[in-house]
Amino acid sequence: MASKTRLVYLLITTFCLAGCGYKSRNPVSENGLSSADTIQTALAPRYAKGFKITVRPDGVKLLYISEPNNNHAIPELFALVPKGTKAEIPDGYTVIPTPTDRVICMTTPQLAGFTGLNAYDKVVATSTTRRMQNKEWLARLKDGRVKKIGMEGNFDTEIIIASQPDIIFVSPNRRGGYEVMKELNIPLVPYWAFKETSPLGLSEWIKVAGMFIGKEEEACQLFAQMEQRYNLLKAKVSNVKQRPSVFSGEMRRGTWYVPGGQSFYARLFADAGADYFMKDNPETGGVLMDFETVYAKGYNAGYWRVMNGYKGEFSYEALKASNPQYADFRAFKEKKVIYCNLEWIPLYENLPLSPDILLSDMIKAFHPELLPDYHPVFYSLLEKE
Repeated sequence: MASKTRLVYLLITTFCLAGCGYKSRNPVSENGLSSADTIQTALAPRYAKGFKITVRPDGVKLLYISEPNNNHAIPELFALVPKGTKAEIPDGYTVIPTPTDRVICMTTPQLAGFTGLNAYDKVVATSTTRRMQNKEWLARLKDGRVKKIGMEGNFDTEIIIASQPDIIFVSPNRRGGYEVMKELNIPLVPYWAFKETSPLGLSEWIKVAGMFIGKEEEACQLFAQMEQRYNLLKAKVSNVKQRPSVFSGEMRRGTWYVPGGQSFYARLFADAGADYFMKDNPETGGVLMDFETVYAKGYNAGYWRVMNGYKGEFSYEALKASNPQYADFRAFKEKKVIYCNLEWIPLYENLPLSPDILLSDMIKAFHPELLPDYHPVFYSLLEKE
């Protein structure tokens, strides 16, 4: 498995470096982000629904963060004020002097933004190490440059205080334990990237990380490269005549968790030229269904997406062993299961920086003739019997 992991990182690095030759669509001049209007245009989200930004002539950035696709969510307001600047800030905003130098991240996807911006030194602590494979983060955890603060719900407040963070990025939809952190009077910044309903929306949160650490220009340029690569791939399948059907997920403790029809994976499947079996469903998150309902809607689908953390080499036999009824699906019979093993594939660690790679994986499965020389990185057709 170690050799496969090294191959994954090699493919990710090669793919990302290849994109550096693309011309950025972001309005960044040769001299950088030089005016409030230019910065505003570059930072304004085009895909992400969870944040908005207003850039003032004095350099202050007013950041609005709210749970994506939740009309009842209460927004969090932050004023990012350049250090040394005296500014009038509207009521209701938490003032953050920027750039911040000491950040705590709660999840691997949050760390991805700092990886992409080569800002490892800005992170002083994290709560996540499970399935982490990035060598730089592992080295920093080992030698203590990055501390581990414990799991959600059981944070070590002494380590948090000793780390002296300027801000803490949190995932409010996780198990929590943040009430303890609030008592420490450290600004908690919601990071809703994984509630976004499109791959580019998720990746666009790198702009948020960039704004806090003074790397907004690099973030905008990096996102523009990802965006262009993604949209070029999407255009490849825009005129396909056949859009194969696909369903998703597995039974877990008697319930099948299915991505909704307006969810992240629903958008990904559509962009890859496939017809998702729940496309008419209005939900942006997951939908809980019983086996009979999924079978009735998906038994004849041409493809089946499966993601799990199987210890060992996954196979159709292993899939069938978890539920003998799986063998009745057409996608199982025709060996069209699109699979990702989280046990050794660093999907969450790299996905925020690799939406185009994820899309390529799906196009390779659904329309292999369009990418004849491409080798899948995260998801590939399951082959082992």
